[in-house]
Formats: sequence, structure tokens, C-alpha cells
Amino acid sequence: MPDYSLFALISASLHDQRRCYQVVVAFVLLVFSTTLRADGAKVTEVPKQVIPVSIPEAKPRNVVFILSDDHRFDAMSFMGHPLAETPQMDAMVRNGVHLKNAFVTTSLCSPSRASILTGLYTFRHKVIDNQRMVPEGTIFFPQYLQEAGYRTGFVGKWHMGHASDEPRPGFDYWVSFKGQGHYLPPDPDYTLNVNGKRVKQEGYITPVLTRYALEFLRQQETEQTPFFLYLSHKAVHGDFVPEEKYRGRFSDKPFSLPASAKPSEGNQANRPRWLLDQRNSWHGMDFPLYSTDRIEEIYKAYCEALCSVDDSIGAIVEELKAMGIYEETLLIYMGDNGYMFGEHGLIDKRVAYETSSRVPLLMQCPELFQGGTVVDEVTANIDIAPTIMEAMGLQKPPHMDGRSLLSLAAGEAVPWRKHFLYVYYWEQNYPQTPTHFCLRGDRFKYISYYGLWDTDELFDIQADPHEQNNLIHDPNYAQAKVEMQSQLFDMMDELGGMQIPLNAPRGKQRNQRLRDAGIHGIGGEKAADFPDAFITDEPLRSIVK
Repeated sequence: MPDYSLFALISASLHDQRRCYQVVVAFVLLVFSTTLRADGAKVTEVPKQVIPVSIPEAKPRNVVFILSDDHRFDAMSFMGHPLAETPQMDAMVRNGVHLKNAFVTTSLCSPSRASILTGLYTFRHKVIDNQRMVPEGTIFFPQYLQEAGYRTGFVGKWHMGHASDEPRPGFDYWVSFKGQGHYLPPDPDYTLNVNGKRVKQEGYITPVLTRYALEFLRQQETEQTPFFLYLSHKAVHGDFVPEEKYRGRFSDKPFSLPASAKPSEGNQANRPRWLLDQRNSWHGMDFPLYSTDRIEEIYKAYCEALCSVDDSIGAIVEELKAMGIYEETLLIYMGDNGYMFGEHGLIDKRVAYETSSRVPLLMQCPELFQGGTVVDEVTANIDIAPTIMEAMGLQKPPHMDGRSLLSLAAGEAVPWRKHFLYVYYWEQNYPQTPTHFCLRGDRFKYISYYGLWDTDELFDIQADPHEQNNLIHDPNYAQAKVEMQSQLFDMMDELGGMQIPLNAPRGKQRNQRLRDAGIHGIGGEKAADFPDAFITDEPLRSIVK
């Protein structure tokens, strides 16, 4: 049975015959679209109709969701980061909630954003790369808000279907751009799409988007209807171009590479060969994004660009206060995926390692949450849609994979997930990173690399938070390996993830390496050594008896 009582919903809707009819239709569709999972729970197909169902006696509140691009989980000053300065994010934590173990289903822009908007795992919404439009029939949670009569606005980077910036379903107010957009206008005639009209981008993109977001908020001052604003920043996506006032701000700050950036000869540590080979590639720290730039230079520019995102949060907070709705409005800040700056010898994202898949997630609403609250449970981008819908007085549709975070953030003791799934599907554009599936629990993380003659990985996250000791071949952890592997594929099977979605190749292929082996002299023309556990000194059997 779904999370809610049908009878309560019907009784709450009797004053509105149309709504009552919609509830009954929703229930009938639910019965015929639900399949049993292996554990007896139910997985519901995405419905054909958008039918919002109100939570009885709930008070719908306004919600502002701010998303940044490529913001790693620790790049905030309250986390003790050596470079980043984020006073507004720090204030959100003092006045609200830090969900410290937040992850994304896939560490890549479009798949992660699709999970935010649908509440579904990547293999269910099937947005598996950055190149294509969202599949026909996809339902975004703002469509439920709009159908319920709420005002909705989207400002910023959409990216799913990067060749188009046309308004997407679910939004009354729309400001966007094609693909990644530009920090600064590439030419005097470059335009944004503002509610279907071409409008020139006047200046640096982060404050430009903030101004449009403030315009949407000010339009709500005389409205009695609850609103939802989705402010989706381009920053801090590469190439990293800071706002002029922040350029060079951190140039004199001390910097050191992470310990895991150190190159190693041989492969006694039993790391995947693809990982060691990737050091000298577009996504490796020895040939970062095909440049001669060093990680320090790139990282500092990234943190300088982040300053403008922090300013944007402050501007939104001040506007909510000026409108007199600060105390009652739910404000959420999140990154769409992490980013590596030398960890594991890599740069960028895509992989299941913590610095790639883990993101900042902050929530603030004085009427709901006590300031300084920290949530330890594993949360995810699939939880955003259910959270916002509950805050706005609507039931989570039963087809969604995520769960509302409101009870956790309020400090209530609620049963929560023990494991979280992560998937990434190989792209011809960036062939260095293989398809892989990951199960992340409170203690162990298991990563399976699909279709490679290479090693899988098992990490004890509590004992080894930087993921340097691969336990997959350690006999002391054989039972943990079996249990995590079984749980991973059981969950994939239950949720319909055992059939790998494929897309035809599209876009540039970035498969070059530096012949001189890059900055640290590792790689070049030579492939990485096999994991030590794969090597045998003697034959393992005799064929001729």
C-alpha cells in the first residue's frame, strides 16, 4: 500500500468533486501500474497523468531551491576548507540544517538534475548523458505544484537537451540558456531565453541569474498562492571564470595536493587499471582538461567563482526577509555533483568516489528546523522532489524513489535507508571512465566496474574515508564483499536497473594522452600494471592428464 490512506485523501477532497475524481483515478492507475519487488515492496511505474494529492490539514509553504554546478561536499568554510569562503552557506548551517552525507545518483550534470526533478534513480528516468533531451513522458515534480495551483519559476541552467533553452513543463516563469551557458557573454548579441523571448545577457552570469530570481520573488508579493523557485546556477562549472571582483582573491592562500594524488609505481595496492591510466587524460590531474594548468591554479579559480554563488544565497535570504516570509519559507541549497582536484589522481567527476558523488546539502526554515542541526543519515538528490512536495502540502507520488527529508531535518527518529545506489554509464565522449554500479552504506562502499578485465573495489568508509585501501581481495573482508555485492544487484533488480540503457554516440571524443606522460611523469604511452591480486607466478591447473 502507498504511503497515504486513500480514504483520508478522498474525505479531504470531498469539497472539490474534480479533486475527488482525480484521487480515485490516481488510485486506479496506481493499482494497475504497481509491480512487486523481490522484498515484497512495490515499485510503481511513472504515471501518464499529473494528479496532485493534498496532505490533509497541511499548511503549504513557499520553497526556494538553489542548485550549483560541480560544488564538492567540503568546499565551504564551515567545513574547514583551506580555500573556500562561504559566509552565506555558513549562516544557513547556523540557522538551519546540514545534511552532511548527501549524494547524487550519478555524478554528471544532466542525470543528476533529472533525478532532482523526477525523484527517480538514473536507470529509471534514463537521462544517462549530457547530450539528449529528456525522454518523452517524463514527469517533473513542479508539474504537480503547477497543477495544484502554485506559482513556479525556473532560473538558470537546465542542460537536459543542451541544444535547446525553450521553457520546459512545470514552470510559469522561465529564464535559461542553451547547454552550459557562459560566465560572460561570448559576443555582444548573445542572449538568454526569458519567458520565451531573446534577452541579452548583461554581465557575469551568477548575479544576472540572481536578479531574475529576485524579480520572480517580487512578483509574488501581492499573490496569495504559495510559490516554488528553482534557481539553477551555471557556477561553478569549468572552465572556471571568477567574477571580476573575486579574481585572484585566493592566489596567495597556501595549497597542498591531497595525499591520494601521489603517483605510485606498479599496482601493489590493487587499484583499477582504468583509474591509474586516467591520470594522464582529460579527467586526470597530469593532463587536466587537456591543459598544462596545475591543480592549484584550477582549484583556486573554482573557489573564487563559488564566492558569487554564496553572494546569490545572501541576496535571496535578504529578499525573503524584506517580503516578510523568511521564517516560513523553506530554503534548500545543493550541488548537482561533486568534483575532484587531485583525489585518486583525477580531476572532474563521474566516478563513485566520495569527492565525486558527495555534495553539499543545506536546508533552512526557522518555522520547521532548529539552527545548527546536523543529519548523519545518507540522503540523496532523489529526496529533493518528495521534500519540496511535502513542504508545499502535497503527497509524494508513489512512483518516486526518494523520500522527504523534512522529518530527518526536524530531528525526528524515523526509519531510514541503509544503502544508496550510484550508477554511471560509459560515454564515448569521455571513454576513460567505465560503466559502474555502486552500493554505499554507512560503513562499506562496493563498486563494480562493468565489462572490464579489472578489479572491483570495496572500501571501509569509516576506517578509510579517503578510499585508499581496496579490501576486495582481502580474505578478512570476504563476507562483506559477498553481502555488499548481493545487496547491490538485488536493489538494482528490484528497481528495474538490470537492463543497461544505451545512447548512440554524440559529441566530441576526448581520448588523448600526453606522450611525455604529463606533469608527474606517470603514464604516457605505457598502460597501467594489472592489480597485484591478478598476477600468478605458477600455472593454476593442468589440462593434459
